Amino acid sequence: MHIRCWGSRGQIPVSGPEYNKYGGDTTCLEIRSNCGDLIIIDAGSGIRHLGARLLEEKKRKINLIFTHLHLDHILGLPFFGPVYDRRTLLTIYGCPFNISSFQEALHGMMQAPYFPVDLNNLPCKIHYKDIFSQSFKIGSVRIKPILLNHPNGGLGFRLEENGAVFVFLTDNELGYDLPGAQPFESYREFCEGADLLIHDAEFDKEEYVNYKAWGHSRFTDAIDLAVKAGVKRLGLFHINNKRTDRQVDDMVRESCRIIARRGASVACTAIGNAFEIQL
Repeated sequence: MHIRCWGSRGQIPVSGPEYNKYGGDTTCLEIRSNCGDLIIIDAGSGIRHLGARLLEEKKRKINLIFTHLHLDHILGLPFFGPVYDRRTLLTIYGCPFNISSFQEALHGMMQAPYFPVDLNNLPCKIHYKDIFSQSFKIGSVRIKPILLNHPNGGLGFRLEENGAVFVFLTDNELGYDLPGAQPFESYREFCEGADLLIHDAEFDKEEYVNYKAWGHSRFTDAIDLAVKAGVKRLGLFHINNKRTDRQVDDMVRESCRIIARRGASVACTAIGNAFEIQL
């Protein structure tokens, strides 16, 4: 399982020299299975660059999984080049939560007067699959969802292939229980023994005071989960759009100090556009 990040910022894309190292695009991850299947998680602004690469590769069969429908996770879809190629076969997976279907919810963003090209009239072939709490497979990868602690709902995912385990929990608040929240122990069990956990780390202690119940975690809470779940590597994700590269580096150094003080062996990094790993 090969994982590459194309966007990791939260809420809104940013640009400028202070964001060069980690990038300024919003959520988009690419996963390639050992059998060659392509899985994309979320269509934030980073999916635009991924789409250009896929067109160069002539990659026609694409699986796109959504964690949820907040704008920073879907705003790149209208600019995803492969959807304008009639040879593309796109399967979209998402949970509709309180809406009749995920297709209907997604269509609300890509139609007049918000965008000139209607989602239902794209040249590519699209197949929709509503997902809930049941596990499902894409090729050789087994994917298990879990409800996120986030306003309006969301799903996190555990991906397993040939013994390798990757857990993705963006937009997940560990410090406050929203209605219907999962207990911490559920997330610990979900992440247990993962080779890589990428988790929301939007805030530090001081910032979090003003944003409690917004559905995002302090980076220290992500560390606590990683240590207690015994994961091998932690990736700090959903980087605050105001946090510069230097500040992100400071956060990573502080994270490594905390992990060392706890006597844990969790490797820690911030997830940016240069992040790429083979599990």
